[in-house]
Amino acid sequence: MSERIVAIVPAWNEEGAIGGVVDEITAFDPAIEIVVVDDASSDATADVAEAHGATVLRLLFNVGIGGAVQTGFRYARDGGYGIAVRLDGDGQHDASELDKLLAPVHAREADLVIGSRFVDPGGSYRPPFARRLGIRVFARTVSLLGGQRVTDTTSGFVALSRHGIELFAEEYPHDYPEVEATLVALRSGLRLEQVQVDMRERRAGTSSITFVRSLYYIVKVMLALFVASLRRYPRVETAA
Repeated sequence: MSERIVAIVPAWNEEGAIGGVVDEITAFDPAIEIVVVDDASSDATADVAEAHGATVLRLLFNVGIGGAVQTGFRYARDGGYGIAVRLDGDGQHDASELDKLLAPVHAREADLVIGSRFVDPGGSYRPPFARRLGIRVFARTVSLLGGQRVTDTTSGFVALSRHGIELFAEEYPHDYPEVEATLVALRSGLRLEQVQVDMRERRAGTSSITFVRSLYYIVKVMLALFVASLRRYPRVETAA
């Protein structure tokens, strides 16, 4: 019997993109339950997601991306799902590439698979300078602190085993979480793999990350990584 899979899609004011995201996941595999975590949007994100067939968790207050994602992991844990995938609600992640992320989890070879834009040096993704600088700094820092080379710590396109679901349901950073979450996973003993993926331009809306915010983000995340490196995390028994 195959394991039940849930797709976790955090979304905030993504009414222009969320319907297409839900449709793409359904086209990839209609058996995947799609859970859109609506982070107190002021537009019709939740209604659009429901109209396209997703289960919607409507948060009463805006808790930020980390809180929204952890809400999804707790839903997956409490619902008994064996595998979870996470995609952003802005349409930048291509659901047709989910096979790449799911294969190592299905094979019991990994507990966290990151869809990385930089496994292949010839990849097409070319971020702005400030973002590129931050990505490189974070990747090198997490690699050093986590004891494993990581190429893309800011990707929100991931697949997790049951071990990963249970860990992140309890231990998931709430402020710019992806970078610190990768370190938490490594220090907790999750088996991590990376696969090359492409990233599209967002379908609607605008990014909240400006040049100034990118610099602020770098400083803040580096401090968070330093604090995380001093913490003890529960070790996960990952034997199949």
